[in-house]
Amino acid sequence: MSAERSFHMTPDEFRRYGYAVVDWIADYYKRIESFPVLSRVEPGQIRAALPPQPPTYGEPFEAMLKDVEELILPGLTHWQSPNFFAFFPANASAPAILGELLSAGLGVQGMLWATSPACTELETHVLDWLVDMLALPDKFKSTGSGGGVIQDSASSASLCALLAARERATGYRTNAHGCDGRLVAYASSQTHSSIEKAVKIAGLGRENLRIIEVDEKYAMRPEALARQIAEDKRAGLVPCFVCATVGTTSSNALDPLPEIGQICQQEGVWLHVDAAMCGTAALCPEFRYIHNGLELADSYCFNPHKWMFTNFDCDCFYVADRATLINTLSVLPEYLRNKATESGAVIDYRDWQIPLGRRFRALKLWFVIRHYGVEGLRYHIRRHVELAHAFASWVEADDRFELAAPVPLNLVCFRHKGGDEANLKLMERLNRSGELYLTHTRLGERIVLRFCVGQTNTERRHVERAWSMIQSMADEW
Repeated sequence: MSAERSFHMTPDEFRRYGYAVVDWIADYYKRIESFPVLSRVEPGQIRAALPPQPPTYGEPFEAMLKDVEELILPGLTHWQSPNFFAFFPANASAPAILGELLSAGLGVQGMLWATSPACTELETHVLDWLVDMLALPDKFKSTGSGGGVIQDSASSASLCALLAARERATGYRTNAHGCDGRLVAYASSQTHSSIEKAVKIAGLGRENLRIIEVDEKYAMRPEALARQIAEDKRAGLVPCFVCATVGTTSSNALDPLPEIGQICQQEGVWLHVDAAMCGTAALCPEFRYIHNGLELADSYCFNPHKWMFTNFDCDCFYVADRATLINTLSVLPEYLRNKATESGAVIDYRDWQIPLGRRFRALKLWFVIRHYGVEGLRYHIRRHVELAHAFASWVEADDRFELAAPVPLNLVCFRHKGGDEANLKLMERLNRSGELYLTHTRLGERIVLRFCVGQTNTERRHVERAWSMIQSMADEW
């Protein structure tokens, strides 16, 4: 009688194919500049090239890797290209990729301390490291009443903050009975769209999100916030949540945290600070001014997966009072009960997030910090800011172009003086070339081009070449 076939990949096969995948990734980074940054495929083109039915029997691994090369690569926009200047980056690095590989190999589900103590304790420790590395207020450390947790994104962090704010404002009644339509949240016209989604999910409703006007630098006006809160209170509503931004998506604007924080403290309103992109800059002492006033915040988040070389997804979310967050999100069915949880001596991160399950994200972040060290990370942040400011100076020196917003860090908002249509056409031609990738926004009712320097391997030659192309294509009109 023959032995049954398991269909599993053997350890020896895994080793051989694992080497092949690592070799492929290493080669990908070597040749990444040879690919068009923005994918050129048409809608449906990738699916049309795939078999209509799954294979009945397993296929050779070599065939899978061949299809990645021939079918998948053409459909990728190359976020890790040094010529990627669009959106905000989702940069990666070799130590982060290796940490992610180890996390996948270990296959940890870290919902409870008991399900893998190292998963929880490493995360707590690394998040405390980052409080010191960024000079954040000590109240965000786990050694006090606060603490940090890794979320998948700033969108999830903002939702958790809003839910905690909702419950604090109502004494946890909304968890039991739902919203009564009286809770109000506040954000500026430049705040990330995830806040609008969060108020919908949290049950406040879109009509109870107040959009606060901004100043000439596109930062929230504190006086306008104070007026709106006073007006809502007179109407019998309950202000519960304000989101301030350190580095808005459209222009990198910095909301005035000290003034906003004072208003929130006076009114008893939860202040959440979203520094998704720019928070990493505080690794450098000269950029820590961006966090002035953060001591007044109830919660804070930033994304190492944007500018700290830790591949997506990895958002660091901090609260000053973890008890409020835990009481908001905790549900304890019998099948999750265990001695460690009941002792109260451990952290169960399932109570700090929306889903129950969680991956071992801290491993890749730990690898990045240990590989680069604080000084290595600072070197690259300073270099990116320097390159962005150089690009801004070139824009200012060209009579055809103008800056559209201040440039505090690594995002340059600029426009051709020819008008909205000219800017959109210029962007389309640049992106179609495949040599670089830019995106746009709208500031002051005008179309503006965004040039963000933050990709891991971007060097001065890439920025110089991008500016040369922008000038050249503008010359052709």
